[in-house]
Amino acid sequence: MKIKELQSKSKHELQTLLLEKREALLTMRFKVAQRQLKKVHDIKVAKWDVARILTLLNSNKKEKIIKQKDNK
Repeated sequence: MKIKELQSKSKHELQTLLLEKREALLTMRFKVAQRQLKKVHDIKVAKWDVARILTLLNSNKKEKIIKQKDNK
């Protein structure tokens, strides 16, 4: 997923997408252990997606904290 696609989603959608990506990553790891997964590169892509989602969620938190401090 591209960062532009993720920025257009709400916080709730990002959290559900994060859970889905983490579950997919878990199943991919099991498939690699059982030698059923042919595209091992998909694990790296899933990790990148998780990192992008977490980055957006954390940046949203930081923006809210900064806005609260400015209002005081």
